Amino acid sequence: MPKIIVLPNEELCPEGAVLEAQVGESVLDVVLKNDIDVEHACEKVCACTTCHMIIREGFDSLEESDELEDDMLDKAWGLEPESRLGCQAIVADEDLVVEIPKYTVNMVSENH
Repeated sequence: MPKIIVLPNEELCPEGAVLEAQVGESVLDVVLKNDIDVEHACEKVCACTTCHMIIREGFDSLEESDELEDDMLDKAWGLEPESRLGCQAIVADEDLVVEIPKYTVNMVSENH
């Protein structure tokens, strides 16, 4: 069973976490079910960038992003070559090390 290692994030996961994942689950679904409250303003339909994550290890095990995800990622804060939308990154058979960026762009959040 693959694991998702979440690097420490000051707000969402200060200690970091090691999470059990099922092949075929999205990275976002795994972190949400483990009480790491990553924003997901579009309800996981690849229409925003609020669940932007950086895959520090295991990136090559993920299926390639499609054109829609790439277009969304172009709008993300802190974009890196290993950036993915958590709602679109589907766990394969390798462990992943994931960084949740410090900032996100959410035009509709009540907290901004």
